[in-house]
Formats: sequence, structure tokens, C-alpha cells
Amino acid sequence: MHHMETINIQESIAVNYVVDVVVVGGGPAGVAAAVQAGRQGSSVLLIEQTGCLGGIATAGWHGHICMYCSQAPLAYDRIVGGFCYEITKDIVEQGYGSYDDWALDFEVERLKLILEQKVAQCANIQVLYYTQFSDVVVKNGTVEYVLLQNKSGRQAVKAKMVIDCTGDGDVAAAAGAPFEKGRENDGALQPMTLMFQIGGIDYDRLCHYREVEYPAKYGRKDWGQDFLWRDLQERGLMEPFQNHTCGLWWTPTRPDQIGVNFTHIFGKDPTNTEDLTYATIEGRRQAYETVKVFQKYLPGFENSWMSHTASLIGTRESRRILGDYYITTDDLRKCAKFYDSIGYGSFFFDVHNCTNIGMDEEVEQPPVGFRYQIPYRALLPQTLHNVLVAGRCISCDHHALGSLRVMPQCFIEGDAVGIAASMAVQRGVSPRNIDIRVLQEALRNAGAIVTEQDIVELG
Repeated sequence: MHHMETINIQESIAVNYVVDVVVVGGGPAGVAAAVQAGRQGSSVLLIEQTGCLGGIATAGWHGHICMYCSQAPLAYDRIVGGFCYEITKDIVEQGYGSYDDWALDFEVERLKLILEQKVAQCANIQVLYYTQFSDVVVKNGTVEYVLLQNKSGRQAVKAKMVIDCTGDGDVAAAAGAPFEKGRENDGALQPMTLMFQIGGIDYDRLCHYREVEYPAKYGRKDWGQDFLWRDLQERGLMEPFQNHTCGLWWTPTRPDQIGVNFTHIFGKDPTNTEDLTYATIEGRRQAYETVKVFQKYLPGFENSWMSHTASLIGTRESRRILGDYYITTDDLRKCAKFYDSIGYGSFFFDVHNCTNIGMDEEVEQPPVGFRYQIPYRALLPQTLHNVLVAGRCISCDHHALGSLRVMPQCFIEGDAVGIAASMAVQRGVSPRNIDIRVLQEALRNAGAIVTEQDIVELG
């Protein structure tokens, strides 16, 4: 398949868009960044490869966002605000999801609409769907143009600030920013997952099994039903691609449907299109196998059926763009605070086995009260002057990414880079040189929880 010949072409590319801020990627980080920059008065172009906003939360069919509080069995505070909490309230008020102070479960289709409505409220934001980032033109560490490819052909965007929310750090990497990829010792990456939705379930029956029958049989309650899957695999009754239910996402607003996080494709690289294609095809095959197994062996699924497979595969790890600050596992473990905090994280160190099925031995459950601040400097790629990153490609080590990569943190970082980019444009400076206290105040005005004083104690 791989042919080594190269061609040299010269092309003239029209500069079709001139904006203050271009945001590449319309997932949780990107949509938050675009909305916040737009609300600050900047002209914004938001680029998205699929046909909806929300990334893994929508096209990726992951109808569950968590967590909104410090580590605890029951939420006693709220450490997530900003755009993430704003849409959470909208979804619940409109009757399309349920929120328990710990997590939000929601109907994916409605979130697509809500995000489009939020963007439409800002006349200075333009969205382009079905558009791939192609390349950058860089001069002395400043990205002068971002090149796009879509149905309209090749075009260039001239922007003062560039925000990379591609998840893979595509823009920052193309612009020459240094990065790490995968696990430190061998470069292995966390596996990919294609999410899917099953209809026709009896949720009460499933709950009874989880709460009563499973513990009676296996001697413990088990969120992931690990013993059941291992048992079936040992007896040759199911394929060994996964032995832990990473998620059965359910909301009472859709009582007969459940979102499933169970497929696992390891040993593939999300920055390689052939690998992405293989993983999507294999993920869909595994999804249908899962439905068959659930129908037979998971009580409540006897009359279930495949409703959807995601149009966008879930990718947990690829490039981590090295920034002015590198967040370490040790920072997280010691609940580090930073003078340039833009918000909090509290998720456990969620590391899926990079080379085999199931979860990894490096999975780490932090103690009650666990929460850490995220420093703004981790969102500023080294060597680049007008580029910010948000989402799972921020500057951190492999183990820390297990906690940092989840959606609330992506939204929170999006809030920060959107406002920071706008401030930088208005002041005519690099994002490195904005006043961090002014940024933090602007984040608070947007409802964000930035430092201890902002944390909401729950009754």
C-alpha cells in the first residue's frame, strides 16, 4: 500500500477568512473556547471535522460527563463551573438529562442542538463543519495562516490567535511545538473505544442484578461487572476484547436506552488515519458482539437492540504538547495549587491497559477530597507565540493525563484559552504576556471556579 514517491507542487490558496481567533476542533474544549472568545467580542472561526459540535460528547456518543466535585462517594462541593456547568443546567432544565452533583447523563442529540444554539447567540462566531485542518504557515514561532481542506477546496485563515482543540495537538505539532506521545517507557497509547447505544433495556432489572444478584454470585458489588466477563471468557462464551464495563450511561429521560463504553482497540495510533479507520471498523464489530453477549448474559438486556454506533471513535491519548509548565503525576497527587490556576480537576487516574484488555495496573483511586488546580502555562505550547491548546493534548505526563483528559477539564481549559486569546488580541500581546489576575477575574465573571474562594459548598 505505501508508496514512497513524492511530488512537488506550488499552489495559490485563497485567504477566505480573516478573524481574531481561529479555533480548530469543536469538541468540549473547542466549543467552550469559541463561545468564550466570542462573548469577549472577538471574531471567531470554529473548525469542526464532523457535522455537529461536542466531539466525543455528541459525535462520539458519550452521553456522560463527570465529575463536577472533589473526590468523594457523594458530592459535597462543586469545582466545575463556566460553560460546562452552564450547558449542564440547560440540559436538565429542558428535560434532556439528569445531574446529581457528581455527573451529568444526557441525551446526545439534544446536546448537539444546545451547543449550536449557544454558538448562534454570538453573531461574531462562524462555524465550518466537515472541515479538516490541513497545515500552518509559521514565521518565527507565529502562525500566520491556518490551512483548511473541505468541500470548498483548500483555503487559508488569517488569524491573530490560534487555539488547538483537536485533541491530538495537530495544529501545535504542525507548527513545530515539541510534544510527547504515549507512555514514557515504550510510547504505548491508551486504547480507543467506539461508543454505542442500546435500546429496549429494562433498567430496573439491570439495577437489581448489579445490586443483588451479581454480589450474591461473585462476593462483591462491582461497577464494571469484571467477574462476569472473565467468567464468560474463560468458558469461551465471549471474545476477550474487554473485561470491564467502563460505562453504562443512562438517564431517566430515556429510560429504555443505555450508552455503552465497552469496546477496546489497543496498539493503534489516533494520529494515523489507517489506524483510526481500522479501530473504527473493529470497534463497530466489537459493539455488535457486545450486544449479543449482553442480550444473553446481562439481565435487563434480553429484549435489547443496537440503536446507534458513534460516528466518531473515542481516542484517549496521543500527543501531549509540551507547554511552559509540565503537569506531573506528583503535582496531582499532592493536590497542587498554582498562581495561574484556571480551574480544577478531580478525576481518578483512569488508565486503560495500553497493550491488553481491561484496565491497567496503574489505575489509581485518589483519596476523598482530592482535587488539583490546572495552571494556565500548561496551555501555552513552547516555541509558539500565538497558539494555545486545550483538551487532552495539554502539557502533562502519561499518568497525569489519565485524570486530566476527561470532559469537564476540557471545557474548563476551553473557557480559559477562549478568554485568554481574546485578551491577547485586544491588548496586542502574546497569550504569554496577559495579566493572569485579569484572566482569572474574567473567568469568574463567566461562572468559572478558578481558586479555593470560588468553590461552591453543597448543602
